[in-house]
Amino acid sequence: MRQLRFLQAMNEAYHQAMGADASVFIIGEDIRGGIRGETKGLHGAFGDSRVLDTPISEAAFTGFATGAALAGLRPIVQFQVPSLIYVAFDQLVNQAAKMRLMLGGQANLPITYTIMVSGSRGGNAGQHSDNPYPYLLHAGFKVVCPSNAYDAKGLMIQAIREDDPVIFIASAMCLPQRGQVPEEIFAVPLGRGDVKREGSDVTVIAIGHLVPEALAVAETVSQKNGISVEVWDPRSLLPLDREGLLKTVRKTGRVVIYDDTNRTCGFAAELSAIIAELAFSSLKAPIKRVTRADVPMPFNLRLESAVLPKPQELEDAIISVRSYAHA
Repeated sequence: MRQLRFLQAMNEAYHQAMGADASVFIIGEDIRGGIRGETKGLHGAFGDSRVLDTPISEAAFTGFATGAALAGLRPIVQFQVPSLIYVAFDQLVNQAAKMRLMLGGQANLPITYTIMVSGSRGGNAGQHSDNPYPYLLHAGFKVVCPSNAYDAKGLMIQAIREDDPVIFIASAMCLPQRGQVPEEIFAVPLGRGDVKREGSDVTVIAIGHLVPEALAVAETVSQKNGISVEVWDPRSLLPLDREGLLKTVRKTGRVVIYDDTNRTCGFAAELSAIIAELAFSSLKAPIKRVTRADVPMPFNLRLESAVLPKPQELEDAIISVRSYAHA
């Protein structure tokens, strides 16, 4: 099977989805030029009416997409910087997220929002460093967060097919990665997690760009400490694969959650609550969370490093839960 980068997989998903369904179009800032590559060639293939460059007004083009969806189209809305979705929060949270329910199911809102997040390595500072998916999960959006090229293509195809709004989180730290991706169009169903590495001693639940880091740490602790680590990737944050989550937790009885959002009210907190409610009797050690600190992201690189979750912290957490013994 051929290898594609994450960006190439996204680009192929766009091309195939738009080729298969004339109601799909894409809108956003500077997408005709394909600056990063994920929208490369779309304008030439589908023209002005289906590849729309917009002014720098997130609230305006987000609202435009809601109206287009209500009229029977399937918009893809691309945000260049994650923090700029806050400008559009009224259109997202008060309109798109609620509209189908407010209308009693009389209309669909098949909108895919692609949000490029930095993962904040390298001094991007506060206004370019957020991973905003906890806010969007709280608002009731379906959210997917692929960690590799295969999942990027499959989840994008499925997101575009959904009749509800879907947030597609693409991390800049995943974009250069290569992986095996089928040429044909295919979809990864929402609500289905994936075991990226089999293990028996500790489960690491990692999200998005932290999955490759978790896999590397799992290999390290296996070689250094003889600990068998299972790495589970939820892929779809809402709907969440609760059955898959509980299966891996019950298998190992020890859990570390590795998430690049704030600790308070973050996704790791929700996963911890689900595990405590539904699999408490299977736990052999307290659940550990390795997350961001509860502060806005600083610009200073040393302070940035102090805020972010790090592989060494994950390694320490794995060793801690593996060695835990009841008093």
